[in-house]
Amino acid sequence: MHIPLLNDILILLGFSVVIVFVLQRLKLPSIIGFLLTGVIIGPYGLSLIEAVEEVEILSEIGVILLLFVIGMELSIKQLVSIKKTVFIGGFLQVGITVGVASLVYNLLGNSWNESVFVGFLFSLSSTAIVLKTLQDRQELSEPHARNALAILIFQDIIVVPMMLITPMMAGENNDLGMSIFMLLLKSAFVVMVTYISARYIVPKLMHAVAKTNSKELFLLVTITLCFAIAFFTSELGLSLALGAFIAGLIVSESEYSHQATSIILPFRELFTSFFFVSVGMLLDLNFFIHNVLIILLIVVIVLIMKSSITAIAVAVLRYPTKTAILTGLSLFQVGEFAFILSKIGIEYNLLTPETNQYFLSVSIVSMILTPFVIIFSETIAGRFMGVSKKLGFNNKTDSDMNIGDIIGSGLENHLVIIGYGINGSNLAKAATASSIPFIVIEMNAEIVKREKAKGLPIIFGDATQDHILETVHLNRARAAVIAISGNHATKTILKNIRAISDSLYLVVRTRYIAETSELLALGADDVIPEEFETSIQIFEHILHNFLVPEGDIEQFVEKVRSDNYQLFKGELKRPKTYIKNELADFNISCLRMRSDSNKFLGKPIKELDLRALYGINILSIKRKNVMLESVQPDDILKQGDVLYILGEQSNVERFQKLIN
Repeated sequence: MHIPLLNDILILLGFSVVIVFVLQRLKLPSIIGFLLTGVIIGPYGLSLIEAVEEVEILSEIGVILLLFVIGMELSIKQLVSIKKTVFIGGFLQVGITVGVASLVYNLLGNSWNESVFVGFLFSLSSTAIVLKTLQDRQELSEPHARNALAILIFQDIIVVPMMLITPMMAGENNDLGMSIFMLLLKSAFVVMVTYISARYIVPKLMHAVAKTNSKELFLLVTITLCFAIAFFTSELGLSLALGAFIAGLIVSESEYSHQATSIILPFRELFTSFFFVSVGMLLDLNFFIHNVLIILLIVVIVLIMKSSITAIAVAVLRYPTKTAILTGLSLFQVGEFAFILSKIGIEYNLLTPETNQYFLSVSIVSMILTPFVIIFSETIAGRFMGVSKKLGFNNKTDSDMNIGDIIGSGLENHLVIIGYGINGSNLAKAATASSIPFIVIEMNAEIVKREKAKGLPIIFGDATQDHILETVHLNRARAAVIAISGNHATKTILKNIRAISDSLYLVVRTRYIAETSELLALGADDVIPEEFETSIQIFEHILHNFLVPEGDIEQFVEKVRSDNYQLFKGELKRPKTYIKNELADFNISCLRMRSDSNKFLGKPIKELDLRALYGINILSIKRKNVMLESVQPDDILKQGDVLYILGEQSNVERFQKLIN
């Protein structure tokens, strides 16, 4: 039996493999390879693809899965923390871009209705390409990436009103007021459903599924949630991509989001490749070749215009100059939602076929250039800062604000515990007692739910998968302990850890002494067999690695044994603040300035009068990797700062509520 779509998929994947392989050897982004594949095999190239519409449907699935994963890597709390950037930054970026593009197009002799519609098209950026590129570069937690995400969210929301307004601009007699009212009503309904699902329904559902220990069922439920919510929002008149993002946010509120992300990633990579290929297939090569100079000129103008407008929108929100420039350079391209909007424009005669070809060519070229621009954005921003400094402008250079609190993002020089059985739990208790930062990976859903409720830093996930190890920032950890019982899984995890880090101190727990030599050969630093005494030995090694004095280690071990292992038998009591042994009378807490709109931002410390009003002192400030140990009265607090605070716990908690 002949299946045309199967033949097209084979051609698509075959060309993609060859082209992406060549580009990888040249150290160029894979996205470029997929776009070039589409140009070559598409209807305007070699015309090798017959089922174009079917490929476009597969590409839509890729966008859905991409936005779903992005949503899972955030949380509703993090999204609320950047609300100012979403609404103010997004409104300024879209509004100014529409205004400037409309004015330019009108000056070229076109009507205002057509001009405003063209402004709509050029105001939208590519969610899929920007987020994919930033994710591949592991920059999603960076300030400029968070700003880009916030503005892209606003664009995804505003594209729906644009679609409603378009018929009115063409002279149709639709009731715009009622349409907008219905849109607001639907949006409020979606927000309510999102909150209820994230708070009460999905966490319980995911917990029940995780208890079955069935990876197949877990995958099916995760995929079903993604597509069900995307379909739900689409039926309400909102975009599929926005629905997928909301689905990701809902799943992110459960402790199973990391495991869900790890199993979705392979599917996302496959289907997003279809999306980029389908975008490349839209480029009319004959039209492009005959008008290449005009198209490239427009691309340069769009790059400068959109980057500048976006940078201004971000700068208005008091972000550093470098962050504003990097955000602008990330969002200069014309995006995929503009393709959907352009079809409506053609339908209502607001866009001529020739103008549409210019638009498509500029869009695709700008998408192809996006990875390169993002790669060189640091260099471009640095040179701009250097030139502006020579001209006498006072630029803010701090690009180290970190919006959001992805789990483990603040972890560094920490301990990773894989498995929360007897040894893992004992290890966690000992680490807590010694004030050593740690995080646990566990596959038992009941244990994760129970211990997370107690405040234990634990995530649900399969440590044999690279994504889970990356989630706990293994590359920044100081030590790791594999404390699970399965020998095969232990060896797989060991190999994966060593593929990420050769220098990490790695201790492996095993049941049988006969397995020791093989585990050492695979890369373990120490292999120790079983139970309470094993727990002591493991933690002795960890304490040595953390440079705890020998006398303190001996005293710790002696106390555990003399108390008949009572430390391991009791409940875990994790302190809320770090209490330094040498300063027993002082409580030092570490807080992050998460909010982008609290009253402490942008003001000198001396004007805040923190000691008199809040009963706290700021000992030091950390901005990304730079520690400001000597805090001066004129120092200004910035979003993303990590503050080391001295004060009573009640005062610290009161201050924390104000900065979050």
